[in-house]
Amino acid sequence: MNKGIPILIALVVIGAVLGFSSLFIVHQAEQALVVRLGAPRHIIQEPGLKFKAPFIDDVVRFDKRLLELDPPVEQVLLADQKRIEVDTFTRYRISDPLKFYQAFRNEENARTRLRNVVSASLRRVLGQVMLVGLLSEERTQIMATIQKEVNDEVSNNGIVIADVRIRRADLPEETSQSIYARMKSERDREAREFRAKGQEGAQQIRSRVERERTVLLAEAQNKAQSLRGEGDAISTRIFAEAFGQDVEFFSLYRSLQAYREAMTDGTSMVLSPDSEFFRYFGSMDGKPAAR
Repeated sequence: MNKGIPILIALVVIGAVLGFSSLFIVHQAEQALVVRLGAPRHIIQEPGLKFKAPFIDDVVRFDKRLLELDPPVEQVLLADQKRIEVDTFTRYRISDPLKFYQAFRNEENARTRLRNVVSASLRRVLGQVMLVGLLSEERTQIMATIQKEVNDEVSNNGIVIADVRIRRADLPEETSQSIYARMKSERDREAREFRAKGQEGAQQIRSRVERERTVLLAEAQNKAQSLRGEGDAISTRIFAEAFGQDVEFFSLYRSLQAYREAMTDGTSMVLSPDSEFFRYFGSMDGKPAAR
């Protein structure tokens, strides 16, 4: 009886090992492929406890959820010969584990292959697009075209492309600096042109104002001389009329004006007493003195 216990224990252990090696669990987010000696046997896409042949069967698990491919930023040449840096991301799902296993064996190989396909399609599609189109509403159609091309390329390998997006599309740093310098130079040139035009306009305005000023002064002087001539004529006429009315009074008036202008403070005059200048001096009756 004692000899049967070790045998029983051995059988239990063997049974447990066989049981554990023949049982496996598939989670809800997984799908599995049972492989016997390297050859695929069947696909398991429902979650739960599953069975396989112990020791000769292996289980290869694949994710059922959307997977992410985030390749590094790469430079692409557009149709207008502009070079841009494009940052993309791809979302895909393993739709057929058998085809996926036959094509790639594992997800790492699939990522490498998918990265190359996305890059090739990106360069091919963007090589036919102008920069203006990439920055406009046409961008949505461009991404849809890339997604379709990539999906057609890998659909026979058990992969479905859910989305391909251009996260960012920028000019390279050296190109941006060159464009910035060119824009700055262009703006400086425009500023110099505007400044020169402003100075030219200001000079024209100053010349026009100076010309108008000269014309106005000439017209004013001409009018002033004309008015002065008219005033002198009127004054002469008035004096002539006054002189015609009373010659003696007018002569006295003119003499008094001459006295007022000639005999100022400190004036010394040496004249003969019977000079014409003193004709009204020496008369007490208001008549001129005899010569």
